[in-house]
Amino acid sequence: MTTTTTPPARTSSRKLLRFTAHYLEMVLAMLVGMMAIGPLWPSEWVVRPDVAAMTMAIDMTVAMALWMAIRRHSWPRTAEMCAAMFLPFVLLLVPYWLGAISGSTLMIAGHVIMFPLMLAAMLWRRADYWH
Repeated sequence: MTTTTTPPARTSSRKLLRFTAHYLEMVLAMLVGMMAIGPLWPSEWVVRPDVAAMTMAIDMTVAMALWMAIRRHSWPRTAEMCAAMFLPFVLLLVPYWLGAISGSTLMIAGHVIMFPLMLAAMLWRRADYWH
């Protein structure tokens, strides 16, 4: 007679720790992407704040998506997280092009909005991140 045992369920504090660690891992991957890929862009391109914002979003997204693939997240979850990273910059390009905000405001606001959007995506799909 064989008996099967199931592993004990993780506690809520353990799940919260894993959730938080995953968020921080993505942020770290984004930083690595900026440092590793950023210098590869032609310097003439990144002089313009709009181009610099989009190239930085690309750098962060590539590294974060690679990390999510390593962590075996589904492509739909990865695409949602990539959208959460690009959306603030894309939306802020219009007021920048209209002269309503400066280049530094574009960069700062894009990042300030991006991080809560990433957290919102994780909370929305909590079952994929809270384990």
